[in-house]
Amino acid sequence: MSIKYVSTRIGDNNRYSPAEVILRGLTEDGGLFLPTEIPAFDKGELEALAGQPYPAVAADVLHRYFPCFSLRELRADAEQAYGEAKFPDGAAPLRMLDDKIFVCELWHGPTCAFKDMALQMLPRLVVRAMKKLREKRTALFVTATSGDTGKAAMEGFCDVAGTAIKVFFPSEGVSDTQRLQMITQEGENVSATGINGNFDDAQKAVKTMLADRRMRKKLHRQKMFLCSANSINWGRLVSQIVYYVYAYNAMVRNGALLPGEEADVCVPSGNFGNILAAWMAKKMGVPFGRLICASNKNNVLTEFFETGVYDTRREFWHTISPSMDILTASNLERLLSFVAGPVETTGCMERLRDCGVFGVEEAVLTKLREDFVAFDTGEQATLETIARTWADRHYLCDPHTAVALSAARRWEKEPDAARRVLVVSTASPYKFSESVYTAIADRVPEAGEDAMALLHAATREPIPAPLCGLAEKPVRFGDGIDVDRVGEDLAAFAARMRLSR
Repeated sequence: MSIKYVSTRIGDNNRYSPAEVILRGLTEDGGLFLPTEIPAFDKGELEALAGQPYPAVAADVLHRYFPCFSLRELRADAEQAYGEAKFPDGAAPLRMLDDKIFVCELWHGPTCAFKDMALQMLPRLVVRAMKKLREKRTALFVTATSGDTGKAAMEGFCDVAGTAIKVFFPSEGVSDTQRLQMITQEGENVSATGINGNFDDAQKAVKTMLADRRMRKKLHRQKMFLCSANSINWGRLVSQIVYYVYAYNAMVRNGALLPGEEADVCVPSGNFGNILAAWMAKKMGVPFGRLICASNKNNVLTEFFETGVYDTRREFWHTISPSMDILTASNLERLLSFVAGPVETTGCMERLRDCGVFGVEEAVLTKLREDFVAFDTGEQATLETIARTWADRHYLCDPHTAVALSAARRWEKEPDAARRVLVVSTASPYKFSESVYTAIADRVPEAGEDAMALLHAATREPIPAPLCGLAEKPVRFGDGIDVDRVGEDLAAFAARMRLSR
């Protein structure tokens, strides 16, 4: 199959190759990349993957979107990305919470967050794409993070030849563990800077830089080019489709589902990439029913699926599930383009840019509701879900997973909810030790207390090795710059990378 990629919008009529898409952040009109068709599993192909290890499933799915790479090449990369050295407990273990809810844990990689599932593979795809296109310049990745993407991207690209990565994170919008992971990251080609603002501010600044022709020309003269490791990068999003294929087959293998039987999927959602990957898996032929979009107090997505109006003109909340503290969900644009088409999507994105709000036609909303249902969970309910899940099931979950579990429990009470539910767990509870300990112990750690140690003492759940000793590692990077200095900070990092070559 010869697959090409196009823009979600109407201003770029080019058709791009898979290798080009991996190395580009945005299309020429500021849109995102979409495949011209969604490759579907033929009869029997999904079942054939049921007994395969994770790297084999990854190679199969990725080859459908990136046929310019051979299955052998992708399998070799996937075995490095998802092998025991990176995922000692397995890439996506499935836990049975009860006879209705199953949890796919996506956080057993090197940074203890689900972003490892894509960002261990993306650097390998980048290297292959650069070779395919005979690209000799350095790939300079610029990334906004709400907490987990930054560390996972830095870990994935650390000392990868021909690449460099700069991460921007909200100084007051990440957990202490997330911040320590980023500012102590080793590697000569990585850097992280905190900004005075929220994730949406960082994401807007990054998108502006990716679309800045003058900056691109300047970097070209320095033998560099810009690209993104956020989920706006299609190479990263395709890697997320893999674990939905694998998790469904795991439910079949353990007898929770019959082959072909539908399951619903519940996803804690911020930038909408994770749940979009579930939707893509469904369109490829994975038997998923409803996709449950779980939001925290920043409930812009819940209101959108309820009303058809996407309105960012609201108060921004810093919550105990900070990776979901997002008002502008970039990947929603891809879903709109698939469902409503590029003309309507372009109008929606222009209204969002100019007014902070857009609405979709009733026919589009009806179509979206065929696949999606949405719930939001407040702070107290999130803490109660953590405490109840530990007390009732002896299962320790982080706040983001708790938001999803809360949504799944509420969905259970709906008339249409007769299927088993696959909940994706996105982070180790130890990345958010203070909140999780507060929930199960019913007390806030005092100043100076080690929340991670307190949580371990209370639960005896093992602390993941990558999170041990973070406080003792030397701090390499700082934070606290204003958003309008992001371009200047990136330019300074680029200059250092150029001089170090």
